[in-house]
Amino acid sequence: MSLSDGLQEGVGFLWERVVTHPFIIELGEGTLPQESFDLYFEQDYLFVKELVILRSIAKAKAPDFGDAARHLGLGGDGGIFQQAFRERGLSPQDVANLEYRPATLHYSSYLRKLAYEGRFIDLITTWLAVEWPYLEWAQRLVAAGKRPENYYYQTWIDNHTNQGMIDFVSWLRYTVDTTPVSPDDQVRLQGIFRDVLRYEFLFWEMAYRNERWPEG
Repeated sequence: MSLSDGLQEGVGFLWERVVTHPFIIELGEGTLPQESFDLYFEQDYLFVKELVILRSIAKAKAPDFGDAARHLGLGGDGGIFQQAFRERGLSPQDVANLEYRPATLHYSSYLRKLAYEGRFIDLITTWLAVEWPYLEWAQRLVAAGKRPENYYYQTWIDNHTNQGMIDFVSWLRYTVDTTPVSPDDQVRLQGIFRDVLRYEFLFWEMAYRNERWPEG
């Protein structure tokens, strides 16, 4: 069994909870409340800024900078965020004032800690745990014939099933599978993979249940 398959198998139940979360099921059905998606979209915009940091540091730590630079370029989601914010009437200042919800802040802090303290393989494993479930749930929706009428719901599915996404996840898996690791490394990487999946679940929960900071 490859290391990436082993990482996924090691979080089997949690993986299923992430890729079949009610947020995703309702998104595919087109029944997800718009306010839930709007909250998710705002928080994902904030979260993506953390991923830019992770990508930059991963490239700097890569043993083959050229290969990493080719695969770890900036993603293409920025335009759709700005389009959605404009349509909702949010000004640039409104966007700049978006507040991190608890799950987003905790997840972002975890990623920053890994980015600065982890080795290259740690960062690639982190990225795999972020992207692979997205490819999985989106492919499942497509295989089930789900095509929501909401433009942004469908675009979100399309963005995570396109060839670029497939190729990126394949490269992440290849990198994890071909990097020499010790038994101790495998234990550490399994922990990282598990923790990222935990945060992914909490991120869905945050948007679906409208998580807020305590008043006061």
